[in-house]
Formats: sequence, structure tokens, C-alpha cells
Amino acid sequence: MSTIAIDEPFDQPRRRFLGSAAMTMAAAQLGLIGAASTLSSSVRAASVPPVKRGTNTSFGPLKQIDAGLLNVGYAEAGPADGPAVILLHGWPYDIYSFVDVAPLLASEGYRVIVPYLRGYGTTRFLSSETMRNAQQSAVGLDIIALMDALKIQKATIAGFDWGARTADVMAVLWPERCKAIVSVSGYLISSPAGNQTPLPPQGASAFWYQYYFATEVGKAGYAKYLAEFNKFIWHQASPKWNFDDATYNRTAASFNNPDHVDIVMHDYRWRLGLADGERKYDDLEKRLAALPVVTVPAITMEGDSNGAAHPPSTAYRNKFSGKYDYRLITGGVGHNIPQEAPQAFAQAIVDVDSFS
Repeated sequence: MSTIAIDEPFDQPRRRFLGSAAMTMAAAQLGLIGAASTLSSSVRAASVPPVKRGTNTSFGPLKQIDAGLLNVGYAEAGPADGPAVILLHGWPYDIYSFVDVAPLLASEGYRVIVPYLRGYGTTRFLSSETMRNAQQSAVGLDIIALMDALKIQKATIAGFDWGARTADVMAVLWPERCKAIVSVSGYLISSPAGNQTPLPPQGASAFWYQYYFATEVGKAGYAKYLAEFNKFIWHQASPKWNFDDATYNRTAASFNNPDHVDIVMHDYRWRLGLADGERKYDDLEKRLAALPVVTVPAITMEGDSNGAAHPPSTAYRNKFSGKYDYRLITGGVGHNIPQEAPQAFAQAIVDVDSFS
């Protein structure tokens, strides 16, 4: 285990919406608590230069490419012949979570690809007939299709929230395409059947928005108050991150995607078994429901002030059988580690690349 302190001071902390006890209880009820294991330590590769978060506010011109079911919008940085790194955001975030990470990696010689996931930014479905599906296997296949379109055979996959789940999914379903992964909050693969255990009130409160989204009024409320809703989630998930309106608004523009609300609703309803998936993904989901072990090199990370529900690192240690390290990022860092602590996130990518 490594503990990395972020020196940049935070303003006075906001009150947490959720206590750590609620988050741990929720993780336990979902079957995420396992036996503690000794965590390996890593030998550091070259040090990534320091950067103050918010130093960068834009990427170069965005690109578009047809890939599988989508026309994917993405940012690219670094040499075209460099080792590939794919950075994956979550909800309610977008590619700007990596706006400081991408140039750090590019300066180290990596080819960095930062795509908008389905339902975000400039990514669009190629057909109006395609189901607006956010199953974990479907999102994973999107990134495999993007790699194929960009002629990338193998890449390091790094992400948080939905992006971390997708990194885990890709590592277990297509390990031959993943050189290594960096996953914030560890092992996030799940299944609708595995999410049926009732939670006590304190634990259930961690997932309030998922229960809200299970209703039609929740869908209508999310659509009506989209910007306010997601800004509230940012504050809840990163209670000590004093982001400004300009930072939030850069990302909020990506929620205007015509499929965004449908994708978000399907993701959380499917997790709870309240929305069906597509039969063509059944075999992949059956494999994921067995919660297979990640065998590729991996670094998992957590912020010391993550206000979103997350399991303790000991809960998922036995889900990683390859070279591994866990890093706790201290100094008031919340859920969105790449944007709140870009140097630490970029360093994890450089380090896990050296594990191979």
C-alpha cells in the first residue's frame, strides 16, 4: 500500500452527505467485504512532473471516429507511435476529468486517448434503432471497438466511476487487449442478481440517486434539473474539492447529449434489475456475474475524502492476482481523482506500465 499526500490546500471542507460508516455498510451488504490481504508495494518508474490541478482548461481539437455502434468523440494527445493509454470517465463527469492528466502522460511519450462514453459529449449512436443500453459489457465493447478503429492492439486502461468499472470489465473479458489497468475504488464489476440484497437504511442512503432514478418522476426530475442535479453529485462525491463554476460548466455541456438521460437511467435501472439488457450481451454478462479475477497488472486508488459509496481496499484485494498496488491519496481528495489529483493519477499510470 502507498499513501500519497496532495500538498495543494483545500478550502474549508463541506459537510459530507454520507458518513464512512454508511459507505462501508453498503459495501458489506453488497458482498464486497472480503478477507484482508497483504498489499504489495511497487517500485516507482520515472516521476511525473508536478502540476497544479486546473492548470489546463482545454484539449486540442476533438476528433470523431466511427467505432462499433457509435461515432465516438475523443481527445488525443502525445505521439501517435507511443504506448497507448485510454482514459475513461464516469457519471456525472466527462473527458475534462483528464484535462491535466493527458498532457502529463503525453510529455512522458504516451499516446493518450480520452473518449466520451455513450451518452456524453459529441459521441453519438450511428443508428436511431440501437437500444440506449448502458450495460457494463456494452460499454466495455465500445472501448474495444474504439481500439479497433484506432488500430490499437493493446493499451493501458485507466478510469474512475463508470470508467473504472469498464477498465475492470475489459481486463477480465479481454485481457489480451489490456496491458494494465488503473481503477479508482478497485473492483466494480457487479450483476443485477448480485444487487438484490436489501440494505439497512444507513447503507441504502448511499444509493439514494439510484432509487430516485428507478421512478419515472426521477427520470423527469433528472432531465429537468440536469445541471443542478449533477453539480449536487459533484459536491457530495468530493466534499472538499472547491471547484469553480467554470470547471463544472465545461463538463456540464457534455450532458446535453440527446441520449444522456436515457443512458444514465438504463445504467442504474439495469444494475437493480429494473431494466432489461440485450440478449446479445448475455454470455458476457454471465461471465461477469461470476466476478472473475483481474490477472493483468493493476493499481487501485482511493481518495481520503471520497463521498461516494465505495468498498474498503481489503474488500477487493483478492480480485487482483497479477502485479498490484493500492494507493490512498490524502489531502482532501474525493471521488474524481484524476481531476483533483492529476499528478498522482498520471503517476499511477506510468508506474503500472512498468509492472508489465
